[in-house]
Amino acid sequence: MPGFFVIFLLVVLACLGLCLYALRYLATGQRLRILRIALTVAELGGVGLLYYLFSTHQTEGWAGMIALPIILLLVGQMITLGFVVLAVVVRALRRRIEAVPYNAERRRVLKNAALYPAAGFLLSSYGAFIERHRTVRRDYTIPIANLPHEADGMVIAQISDVHLGTYFSVEDFDALLTEVAAGGADLLAVTGDIFDDERLNEPAAAVLAAHAGDWRDGIWYCIGNHEYYRNGRPLVDHMAREGIVHVVLNSAARVTGRGGLYIAGVDYPFARGDAFYPQKAAYFADAMKVVPADTMTILLAHHPEFIDDAAAHGSVPLTLTGHTHGSQFGILGVPLFPVFKYTRGMVRIGESYGYVHTGNGSWFPLRIGCPPEITYFRLERTER
Repeated sequence: MPGFFVIFLLVVLACLGLCLYALRYLATGQRLRILRIALTVAELGGVGLLYYLFSTHQTEGWAGMIALPIILLLVGQMITLGFVVLAVVVRALRRRIEAVPYNAERRRVLKNAALYPAAGFLLSSYGAFIERHRTVRRDYTIPIANLPHEADGMVIAQISDVHLGTYFSVEDFDALLTEVAAGGADLLAVTGDIFDDERLNEPAAAVLAAHAGDWRDGIWYCIGNHEYYRNGRPLVDHMAREGIVHVVLNSAARVTGRGGLYIAGVDYPFARGDAFYPQKAAYFADAMKVVPADTMTILLAHHPEFIDDAAAHGSVPLTLTGHTHGSQFGILGVPLFPVFKYTRGMVRIGESYGYVHTGNGSWFPLRIGCPPEITYFRLERTER
């Protein structure tokens, strides 16, 4: 999240600078100064409030309702400026190509150009109220050499990053699980950041347990970072003791009836800097301790860089991760803010596959070019 906010702040500052410059086409003198001061205060105040709300993990209730219009305005402004810059560039190129003489009046590209802000705010509203709720299905076939015959053709569904709260209710979670169950999977993998609102955590855990029978091989769950922020860890420990949902937390267990196939899961590594990689390696080693040598294992990890650990191990053909939300903004399937080593989609390293899920909810309630998804992975045996 800090990396996302740094990029977001830099984009906002760039947009603010462009806006302050562009205001000269709309006003002069004292009025221009007042507009520039008001815009600067509103812009930086809005960003500061967003940072406070999200860094303190206050996205429920009134805080979430305040955050949404600020986000819509900031993102709408960015999109508007993008359209304006594009229009300026296109018109400048056209003037040069067609040798149109310079005319100062024609430089007033913002004056009476209501189309630009209208398009910007419509697109940001689309991301908040339409695309954010339009879940897509993605299907993949994962070839695995010498996969146990009993697991050949097994289908694993994945959801991630629900972020219960103002923008994703318990009822939404129930509907999501019902939709996933109807998709024809044998096992549901949940890769963290589900329990993110103390008021909703327990009801949501009850809903998750109630759906456990919808999949032949049950529900398997690993923890994310937001469970720690919103007192979800005790709830996860209770789920583990209850045993209805298979909680894999630096541990692994065999999938009954699948010929020795194991599911492993790791905790979220909070260490920073040079300490991050040793902590990550230790978590992975703990998860694999009970797995017999050369046994096929599917790894569940919230942080996507566990894909590297799994690939280096040699007996983990598939790693399912989340955390990044796919950057929440994309163009033609490419993440607009690739702040992670692996940000979205399928990664292949040798014979090992890793997947970074775009998430089903979000603490930042707007998606453009990055819809929420349900992914299905069909395991297919191949001979060496």
